Amino acid sequence: MKKQVLSISAAFALVLAGCGAATPTEEPVKSEETSHNDMEGMDHSSDGSIPEGLTEAENPTYPVGSEAIIETDHMEGMKGATATIVGAFETAAYSINYTPTDGGEKVLDHKWVVHEEIEDPASAPLEKGAEVTVLADHMDGMEGAKAEIESVEQTTVYMIDYESTTDGEEVQNHKWVVEDELSEK
Repeated sequence: MKKQVLSISAAFALVLAGCGAATPTEEPVKSEETSHNDMEGMDHSSDGSIPEGLTEAENPTYPVGSEAIIETDHMEGMKGATATIVGAFETAAYSINYTPTDGGEKVLDHKWVVHEEIEDPASAPLEKGAEVTVLADHMDGMEGAKAEIESVEQTTVYMIDYESTTDGEEVQNHKWVVEDELSEK
């Protein structure tokens, strides 16, 4: 019995160490301060499908097919990697706080969900604090989750391909990075 409790405790600790999972304190840890690579259910790649209504950017800073350097660390292995731009879209991007529908710990400051990945949204951009239902499935338990908007950016968002700087994993059609999270190559 003691071994089972220790095994369950160890597994739970690993999950808590992952993508935006809460620590066993009262305050959850912000997702940008933890590694998405350690979290079960994080889908680094996507099928490349675009949410209905998302508008292509007319003159993006980083056009489709160009390369840029990733300056953010949503996940381990992103920062410093070379991104190939797969798509560029004009929209409102939201950082959200949500509790997964699969019973996982609350996730704070998950970046990014675009306006078109919100169920029946009001006109863009939504305000900080707005409560929404998420249609995105970037992580297990995200689709259908109730969320609160933490921050808003009206910007160009990019879907990118890149190779992880830590494990060499090829990531395709990663959604999303915003324009100020990229720099010239």
